[in-house]
Amino acid sequence: MSEKENSYLVNLLDTSFPMRGDLAKREPQWVASWQKNKLYEKIRAAHANQPKFILHDGPPYANGDIHIGHAVNKILKDMIVKSRWLMGFDSVYVPGWDCHGMPIEIQIEKEFGKNLPTAEVQSKARAYAHVQIEKQKKDFERLGVLGDWNNPYLTMNFRNEADEIRALGKIWEKGYVFRGLKPVNWCFDCGSALAEAEVEYQDKTDPTVDVGFAFDDAQRPQLAKVFGLSELPNKPGQIVIWTTTPWTIPANQAMNVHPELSYALVDVGDKLLILAKDRVETCLQDYGLEGKVIATCQGAQLANISFWHPLAPLHEGYKRLSPIYPAEYVTLDTGTGIVHSAPAYGEEDFKSCKANKLADKDILNPVMGNGVYASWLPLFANEYIWKANPKIVEAMREAGSLLRDKTYTHSYMHCWRHKSPIIYRATSQWFASMDKKPSDGKASLRETALAGIENTEFFPAWGKQRLNSMIANRPDWTLSRQRQWGVPMAFFVHKESGEPHPRTVELLEEIAKRVEKEGIEAWQKLEVAELLGEESAQYEKNKDTLDVWFDSGTTHWHVIRGSHRDELLTAEAETPNGRLADLYLEGSDQHRGWFHSSLLTGAMLDGKPPYKALLTHGFTVDGQGRKMSKSVGNVIAPQQVADKLGAEIIRLWVASTDYSGEMTISDEILKRVTESYRRIRNTLRFLLANLSDFDPSKHTMPADQWLEIDRYAVALANALQSDVEAHYKAYEFQPAVARMLTFCSEDLGGFYLDILKDRLYTSAPDSPDRRAAQNALFHITRNLLKWLSPFLSFTAEEAWKDFPHGSGSKPAESIFMEEFGQFPEIARADELLAKWSRIREIRSEVTKAIEVEREAGNVGSSLQAELTIKVGDVDFAILHSLEDDLRFVTITSSANIELSNAGLEVLVRGSQYKKCGRCWHHTKDVGGNTDHPELCGRCISNLFGDGDHRLFA
Repeated sequence: MSEKENSYLVNLLDTSFPMRGDLAKREPQWVASWQKNKLYEKIRAAHANQPKFILHDGPPYANGDIHIGHAVNKILKDMIVKSRWLMGFDSVYVPGWDCHGMPIEIQIEKEFGKNLPTAEVQSKARAYAHVQIEKQKKDFERLGVLGDWNNPYLTMNFRNEADEIRALGKIWEKGYVFRGLKPVNWCFDCGSALAEAEVEYQDKTDPTVDVGFAFDDAQRPQLAKVFGLSELPNKPGQIVIWTTTPWTIPANQAMNVHPELSYALVDVGDKLLILAKDRVETCLQDYGLEGKVIATCQGAQLANISFWHPLAPLHEGYKRLSPIYPAEYVTLDTGTGIVHSAPAYGEEDFKSCKANKLADKDILNPVMGNGVYASWLPLFANEYIWKANPKIVEAMREAGSLLRDKTYTHSYMHCWRHKSPIIYRATSQWFASMDKKPSDGKASLRETALAGIENTEFFPAWGKQRLNSMIANRPDWTLSRQRQWGVPMAFFVHKESGEPHPRTVELLEEIAKRVEKEGIEAWQKLEVAELLGEESAQYEKNKDTLDVWFDSGTTHWHVIRGSHRDELLTAEAETPNGRLADLYLEGSDQHRGWFHSSLLTGAMLDGKPPYKALLTHGFTVDGQGRKMSKSVGNVIAPQQVADKLGAEIIRLWVASTDYSGEMTISDEILKRVTESYRRIRNTLRFLLANLSDFDPSKHTMPADQWLEIDRYAVALANALQSDVEAHYKAYEFQPAVARMLTFCSEDLGGFYLDILKDRLYTSAPDSPDRRAAQNALFHITRNLLKWLSPFLSFTAEEAWKDFPHGSGSKPAESIFMEEFGQFPEIARADELLAKWSRIREIRSEVTKAIEVEREAGNVGSSLQAELTIKVGDVDFAILHSLEDDLRFVTITSSANIELSNAGLEVLVRGSQYKKCGRCWHHTKDVGGNTDHPELCGRCISNLFGDGDHRLFA
């Protein structure tokens, strides 16, 4: 470049904020720096005197690598915590882990074998959980999630285990806990009861059977009377049931009919059948029989009439009668309208038989915990129940009681861990009663929980009805599990009565003190005599552990008010109506999981939920809407994305996706997100570069001295900030991010910055016009970085270091110590926004017209174009108000306006003038100065004179 050309340089500045993010390389350095400098602690200190915002972490399970669902969950939480810092809150995030329970115990069994002593299982499980937590913690931090990672809560910490026992003592004292025989979800592989949240449904193919229970000769007269007959026809008869679980037939003890339905006595030639009247035609067709209805009765009239067990002809052990009990749960959707009842293996069966005075000791329960029939069961002893199904069907065929059998595929309960079918099985367990009044005589647990839902905010709103229906319809909560790695239900129970010791509350506190020092292992070591003395011969230690949902469900008790009281407990929370946490946030499955168990424990312990609001996010699916699955090969691991593209891309994907439903992710989607990221980064680089010689302590100007387009841009940004803040307040990130992307690409890149380049590059460096533009850019950039910081955390922090805070001020060490900033007040901002909105619409039409001429080869760049814009009087006034600055707005060398009644019309012609070698405008004064023949008069003035001055753009 020659000396003369060099003297014509434009104001092209640079910044150390690079064009390429190089995220995968730079992000780990930021993470290391944040950890080394204890950034989270410094941020908390910066917000120390502000009101607290408590997002209580739902604990992930301490087993296995994190997946994309974990990433979504933690990033959403991080975005909320960081956005609350912007809003002026001391936002607290204590991460936690769920540590006890089956999955870890299974891992110990796999690695070291089964039947290990309890003490060894607990020791190995504790060590295993610690290793898993460290792995997961590292991956969460890599995602840019800020929190108290040096002091997380662990449900296996001794203090937490002890306080959980204290929580048990509290609900025992209040009268919620009882022991009883009830059917619970039972997994043979787990060898334990399952919580509702641990049950999933998959298709299963089973034999279905229609089975007859023979009439009892002694009760035929009574049966005839019910049907209004003097006597029954002289032929055998059967009442017919339909079931998809033949394995429950050996344990049958009753049948149920609907009291208000009509039942028919049907003569099919060689015998009589009893069926629901509305099912007669379908059933006879299925059985290949013809017959006629000879009498009917109401279901209620059949009450307490008994029929012979269908296997009675084959073995003395089945020679028993099954009574009819009316029950309103019976339907006519399928089957015969009569349901066989095995109280040990069905919830409704159990309720019905108990309501009809069947004692616990008389309930037949032949299926053992491993799914095998007990040795005392006739015909099928020691058989695995699923394998016994066809044998039971054949036995009923031999007994003459089988009317039909076929296979049937239906949705059936499975264990969420083992993916194996489970059953309802009556076992003696400890329960929290949903409907029994507590000892103070106040509302039941169900009533208290439902009332709590009414006083909770839900995001999205549909979560309320979902949780409500789950609480309204759920059975009593089975609190006990038969595991080794879990918090003990540390009761001393009487060897004969099975009742806990009268001093149970006091004893639980003694045990909690020991657990606080030594962990749950202290319960294993404890001898009964140590606490009970002379009474010890009458009592034994209860061997059950607490459901792990009780572990996590009581974190509001043993974490917020326990291990992390100083960080998490607010004064407001301790008031009568105060809640412990502002927000719980988890996946949509947690309406039956953590949200659910936390609500129930909160209702029992405090009479209210522990949270003010619940936020639910959906599950991740691939581009075809399929769940992530290793077998399908569509798993997208967050670790791999972070290592390849950067965690920032995952964060931007989360922020720009509607989390209220399924969240779609694929390589193609991540490519699009990467493009969006590049656009944002390019915008930031342009802004920072053009602010690199700006010092707010020296160059600040009052807003009324700026050009009109600068005031418009700041008014636009201010309006956007109000929207962003409102969206963040309502946890709505997708619309906020969409607005920000539009702002960067269209409002800034496509309009304001596009127009501004000429002024920034060609005006004298210290001219008022250029400094006015920089004033606007300063305020826009500073606040844009804050808006971006909750989701583009690494990028915002990186840019914050390059932002010109001013030589006279000490910038915050981190952008996360900042709050939403105030923009300068813009006079008559609404008028300005309306005016420039119309100018942009007209400019859009101008751009289209220039593009037509460019494609035709009549013009090159837009600066080669000269315009005539024909408009009506309203638009004429708007454009006329810009005076000669209109050409800068249209980025053309000349722009004239004419009044027209024919609507907007844009005429484009190529300029006949020379191009200025510096600003590239085509004007008639290019070459007018012989000393600078390549320059226009404006550039000469900007380089060597007083400089040009604009008012509008």
